[in-house]
Amino acid sequence: MPNPLPFFCACLLLLAGCASAPPAGIAPSAPTLLLVSLDGVHPDMLGRGDTPHLDRLSREGVRAAWMTPSYPSLTFPNHYTMVTGLRPDRHGLIHNTMHAPELGWFRLSDRDAVGNGEWWEGEPLWVTAENAGLPTATLFWPGSEAPVRGVRPTRWSAFDETLEMRARVRRVLGWLAEPDASRPRLATLYFEHPDGAGHAHGPHSPELRKAMREVDTAIGQLLEGIARRGLQERVNIVVVSDHGMAEVADGQVVAVEDLVDGADAQAVSFGQVLGFRPQPGRTAQAEAALLGAHGRYDCWRKAAMPERWHYGSHPRIPPIVCQMHEGWDAIPSEYIARRPAGTRGSHGFDPALPSMRAIFIARGPAFRESMELPPFDNVDVYPLLARLLGLEPLPGDGDPRTLAPALRDPDVVP
Repeated sequence: MPNPLPFFCACLLLLAGCASAPPAGIAPSAPTLLLVSLDGVHPDMLGRGDTPHLDRLSREGVRAAWMTPSYPSLTFPNHYTMVTGLRPDRHGLIHNTMHAPELGWFRLSDRDAVGNGEWWEGEPLWVTAENAGLPTATLFWPGSEAPVRGVRPTRWSAFDETLEMRARVRRVLGWLAEPDASRPRLATLYFEHPDGAGHAHGPHSPELRKAMREVDTAIGQLLEGIARRGLQERVNIVVVSDHGMAEVADGQVVAVEDLVDGADAQAVSFGQVLGFRPQPGRTAQAEAALLGAHGRYDCWRKAAMPERWHYGSHPRIPPIVCQMHEGWDAIPSEYIARRPAGTRGSHGFDPALPSMRAIFIARGPAFRESMELPPFDNVDVYPLLARLLGLEPLPGDGDPRTLAPALRDPDVVP
């Protein structure tokens, strides 16, 4: 009688092969896109010994020489630009502080305003993904606390600065390790710590370098957790910042009240980008005091701002906008009285300035290895993110061709 063992083994091998291959027409699960923001990080903060994990990520993947923020170079406007592909003048987050007659005031500290979807125009990436049936999870991304167009991420969290970096990483790693049925296809992670240290002590301070070391340790924990769980081929990581940071020397501050009499114009926003609304019947007086070039700032009617800033048409932008020169702040006199002495840091200056440059780093199965891209505008991030999710980018201000060279094979992403 013939030995049945070879035939039996052949059958087992055949069955095993059939079991390991997906059925015809069913694609393997696509990787998660993890979008990480390091608020206030300038490219010069990398590669100087404080950030070995970010530097390794940069060497192994794709990095940009730098990324240029949109105007104004502030936190909320630029975070929302990167997930909508729209400049602030089009997506409505025209400043960190705004006023609209129908909505009232928007301030970062006002949780009700931040969570009001009426402020957030355009369509952020997580809304498009959710509408396409892709689960999303956000950990502190501006806009994700609000029901934009009636849609929130599957999982989202109100901003909590007390949540430690390690705890943030653990939460995200838990998402990434979930089964395909619940694993988010888009996840976000946010670290505000470099921005806070830079504001308080300046971009060249030991305190900022310490914050960078701490954030880099968290990035290292993230990368180690991904590797330990064998998720390298299931995660595309994109690390960005919203803007850089410029030094503001002690005493380089102007009182808002010195720019224009409050009887002539109301200050809607201040800091580095100032908005003024003339008081009723006082437009001529307000314009006479503000418009034109000054020693530390320049002012324009909103419709006459420099074209390269793509700013001045949205109804939330006040009638007169002033831009501080690099290294100077403008705040109310009562704030100046409480301002600690010493060097500080600020952003919100002209995005074309080298000090305002942001970072872009990406690594994962979709990306090429050890590649540096030339500088680009941050509106070009959104089309790439949409492609990584297999979504058609909505019409916007970004160019999908800009970051296509970063991909291993743009024709098969994701």
